[in-house]
Amino acid sequence: MTNEKNPVTQGKTPSIYPAKTKKQVTIIFFAVLAVYLFSMYWTQREMVGGIDGALGNMFNVISKFFPPNFAVLPAIWDPMVETIQMAIISTTGAAIVTVPLAVLAAENITTYRPLYFASRTFLNILRTIPDLVLAVIFVGLFGIGLFPGILALFIFSIGILAKLISETIEAVDMNPLEAMRASGGNVFQVIWYALVPQVLPQFTSLTLYVFEINIRASVVLGLVGAGGIGLILDQQLGFYNYPNAMAIVILIFAVVLIIEYISNKLREALI
Repeated sequence: MTNEKNPVTQGKTPSIYPAKTKKQVTIIFFAVLAVYLFSMYWTQREMVGGIDGALGNMFNVISKFFPPNFAVLPAIWDPMVETIQMAIISTTGAAIVTVPLAVLAAENITTYRPLYFASRTFLNILRTIPDLVLAVIFVGLFGIGLFPGILALFIFSIGILAKLISETIEAVDMNPLEAMRASGGNVFQVIWYALVPQVLPQFTSLTLYVFEINIRASVVLGLVGAGGIGLILDQQLGFYNYPNAMAIVILIFAVVLIIEYISNKLREALI
């Protein structure tokens, strides 16, 4: 048997991508690049005159925030605690409600198609409404305070968490579930003994992730009257107390970093 090499391909590494795929990728790349360039040109044309003025005023505005007035920290600590409590209550409530919704929205668990599509549609509707819009609606219904913010974050968290958990459920190993069904287990036994052990670590991790999001979102909701530290920040900005506002921003930044660090450590321990 002769071991002859093709002189055309000798010394060349064969490509793992066919020529047709390379051509398609090249066309898509240049199409996306063209869209970006056109968008940059269009937005710059619409904002001519505005960018120059903004850059000129940027340093003047930033200088008004320094030095921060840290003397206000004792007075704003209670609203900061209220913001954390808003995130804890809304995330905990959403995590509880998410369990049945995520199961109903998982295609491999909910075999009844109308119920599956109804659950998916309901979650899509929840994710469509921004949390800020929810806060404005609930502030109009219940007035300024923590309760509207908790309701807004609660609904907002369900939309995110149920979507992520349902996709996690759809990716589980179905063999333990089928074995449990074959041995005579009912629906609740299959979910509790075969599904929950596979999903629980990811469920805990995603819940902590949504909690981090809610800490940041609760600050923004306070700007529309939903309570917490965001309401105090909005008041200080409205009164042009920029050093006080800068101290509040630094406090929020420090609290978010601490919570994110603790959350990351918890996720590392659970996964």
